[in-house]
Amino acid sequence: MRLDELAGGRVIAHLDALVALLGDAIDSGASVSFLAATPRAALAAYWAAVADELNARRCRMVAAFEGDRLVGAVQLKLDTPPNQPHRAEVAKLLVHRASRRQGLGRRLMDTIEAIARAEDRTLLTLDTQTGSDAERLYAALGWTRAGTIPAYALRPDGTLAGTTLFYKLTSAGER
Repeated sequence: MRLDELAGGRVIAHLDALVALLGDAIDSGASVSFLAATPRAALAAYWAAVADELNARRCRMVAAFEGDRLVGAVQLKLDTPPNQPHRAEVAKLLVHRASRRQGLGRRLMDTIEAIARAEDRTLLTLDTQTGSDAERLYAALGWTRAGTIPAYALRPDGTLAGTTLFYKLTSAGER
């Protein structure tokens, strides 16, 4: 298993694999912004927008590969208001169902946190579906629960789910 940081062009080169990864998360019931009936073209458009963010340096992204197969990804959103240059948001931690429970989510998070430190981001935030495996992972990785919001978003099947907000203070400057 190897982790690589992807630039915008590499996102486009791996577009089909990223669409499949996001589709796998949706199919497994993860609340990752999309509903079950979302067309493939909409998922591809999402990744194309991510590629644009990467090219503009408003985002950084790490992907995980088993051989040549892309099996995981996570993003660090850097586009913050002028009074928040110390903050970033972790988004879309995705691990293919066939590659879960092998420590890959932890490795992706450790890597994106290291990137955040290199970017001098001392406060990281994220949100996740309340009661999900991801919520348990973030707590195990030392993230602090800031609170929950009930009925925040729709699951892929259209039912409402709560969202748990997390934050983590980093030690920027340790490179």
